[in-house]
Amino acid sequence: CNNPKKIIIIIIIIMIIYIYYSILNSLSAPLNVTIKPLEGNSAIVTWDILEGDPVIGFAITQQKKDVRMLRFIQEVNTTTRSCALWDLEEDTEYIVHVQSISMSGTSPLSEPVLFRTPKESEKLASKSPDEVTMEEVGQAAQLRAGELIIIVVVLVMWAGVIALFCRQYDIIKDNEPNNNKDKAKNSSECSTPEHPTGGLLRSKV
Repeated sequence: CNNPKKIIIIIIIIMIIYIYYSILNSLSAPLNVTIKPLEGNSAIVTWDILEGDPVIGFAITQQKKDVRMLRFIQEVNTTTRSCALWDLEEDTEYIVHVQSISMSGTSPLSEPVLFRTPKESEKLASKSPDEVTMEEVGQAAQLRAGELIIIVVVLVMWAGVIALFCRQYDIIKDNEPNNNKDKAKNSSECSTPEHPTGGLLRSKV
């Protein structure tokens, strides 16, 4: 007769232990979820967690507003509190939820965060004049450096051509005296020999 009571007591104790450990290991939903749009059709999500939560990773769901298709991002064995979103379409609304992951499971979803990606024109307009000026200065410096390199290369090539020409000219100048000597020698050898004059010829009697 006492066996059913013992079984019920054991079941109640097990349930109490299970509920206790479930509460102990339960995670709170991430807090302060914020999204910052970046250049290149991307954005970065950041969030906070309650101190003491045994978090080992995170999960993010991303979807377009009024569209059922979801993108699911999950990462474990990390303590990071941020994640990049990529391949976003411009001028489009997205909804993002964040969950924490522990050894015992996942936390509830965070409050949904709705954000809109900027248009390309808005991205350009959002740049400060200093940023635009710095970009223009950088591009001008790159162009000027390229022009200087081209000028230096052309000058080096011309200097090489002039040096080669001067060397050939010196060789030709050095060979000219030898050529003149050879010509004079050849002309003297080919000339008609002269007969001695002024002598008296005697006739035999």
